[in-house]
Amino acid sequence: MSARRLLTSLLTALLPLLAGAQAVQLGGLAGGKALLIVGNEPPRFIGPGQSVGEAKLLQVLPDGAVVEVGGERLTLRLGQSPLTQATAPARGNGSRVVLEAGHGGHFISAGQINGKHVEFLVDTGATVVAMGRADAERIGIKPEVGRPVQMNTANGVVIGHQVQLASVKLGDATLYDVPAVVMPTPMSHVLLGNSFLSRFQLKRENTTLTLEKRY
Repeated sequence: MSARRLLTSLLTALLPLLAGAQAVQLGGLAGGKALLIVGNEPPRFIGPGQSVGEAKLLQVLPDGAVVEVGGERLTLRLGQSPLTQATAPARGNGSRVVLEAGHGGHFISAGQINGKHVEFLVDTGATVVAMGRADAERIGIKPEVGRPVQMNTANGVVIGHQVQLASVKLGDATLYDVPAVVMPTPMSHVLLGNSFLSRFQLKRENTTLTLEKRY
């Protein structure tokens, strides 16, 4: 490996550390906004000039975003983040799911949508399950058959598509007929929003999140 390639690899690996005390991830892009996941903060779509935690969004690029954290200006690309590996798999029985927090305190776990494997990021601030178009097509969902919905109008209207998921599985718990939205742009994870989470009682203790199914 050349010295330049080695330096590039090291800088990529150190990117979360250079971002100060809070690790920063670019989770998706839509309508001139960026989905930032910062430290223990909930994932949020924000526009240039807005902030999540210590990270301020400066510019949205076609495949990335420029942020400022602790006086450092950084360019984040989709896929370059501290959350590229899932946490320990969800465990429990059909009515109870236990998740362990991963890097930055976020709950990430492998799961299934319509029988196809996906990687979930728990987002209690999201109204519904949300995924990028690439994930939807891989699962076999055709977004264009869903009802168009307007999203993120602050920096231009983004048209997503509301769809119905036949099944969503996390751990041993499976729910059916779950509303979701397909975003027109890539996302690093499928956001597990309240159209799934609201059917459970959530309890967090330190780094553990327990979901108890409501009856």
